[in-house]
Amino acid sequence: MSGKQAPEWLADDAAGIARAAALLRAGRLVALPTETVYGLAARADSEDAVAAIYRAKGRPDFNPLIVHVADLAMARELARFDDRAELLAERFWPGALTMVLPLSEGSAVAPAVTAGLPTIALRMPDHPAMQAVLAELELPLAAPSANRSGAVSPTAPDHVAASLGGRVDAILDGGACARGLESTIIALRQDGSWQLLRHGPLPEEELVALLGPSVPLVDAAIEAPGQLARHYAPGKPLRLDAREAEPGEFMIGFGAVAGNISLSPSGDLAQAAARLYACLHEAAASQCPRIAVAAVPKEGMGAAINDRLQRAAA
Repeated sequence: MSGKQAPEWLADDAAGIARAAALLRAGRLVALPTETVYGLAARADSEDAVAAIYRAKGRPDFNPLIVHVADLAMARELARFDDRAELLAERFWPGALTMVLPLSEGSAVAPAVTAGLPTIALRMPDHPAMQAVLAELELPLAAPSANRSGAVSPTAPDHVAASLGGRVDAILDGGACARGLESTIIALRQDGSWQLLRHGPLPEEELVALLGPSVPLVDAAIEAPGQLARHYAPGKPLRLDAREAEPGEFMIGFGAVAGNISLSPSGDLAQAAARLYACLHEAAASQCPRIAVAAVPKEGMGAAINDRLQRAAA
């Protein structure tokens, strides 16, 4: 893509779904809605299409991409599923869980998708438009968040347009994302252990209840999105656990701590997760040179919110 032409804007209807699938089949880039954030999608089996994702995002080539699948049959063609993976897929798919699994021999994905690793990150999204595109296309889609690498993730089509502009061929307008945080990512190891690679909407406690305790990450290599120390950055200094705004700060409140805008006036963590990136986008667009964010509890979904905020402030 030249970067000079505005993206084609597609409605979330049968015609828009068909057009998105046709563009993707031709190796083009389409921003698609999921229940978590908007994804910058390309067919996962095309080296040229996947390379276009990296160019559009300015993404480090050591950072793997999540592959989105239409169903379990498609997933099993790409990765080796053990009993734990089957259980998790049955329990949480479609949904906001990404599993890093051993790559199947002869798996039809471009090498850049896995960044040369022997594993692949798979997810079955729970959004009707994304599901419809996958069903129409009948191909797995590589789809990282539809924004420039390291920037605030997009939870609305306008966010995609503002971040990527003409670097994307089309945007399928599915409205605002319901969950608002990228998927929880876990790695299932062949020795029977598992690790949490990225906090997300699915709390760690639910996974521990099914799989037992996880193995802590120590000096972990990058094998899934969201592991970079600095990520989700709004482009301004970010101060966390603030009680009130200092001069020159745009205040993002939570609960009893008010601000220019609030993640959730009632202190609801699900609402805060859904609004996090929208609030960061608004703060980034404000005239204030700095951003302050009120403290958010660290339990449950709060762990994922704090993970994103700490990386944004790094």
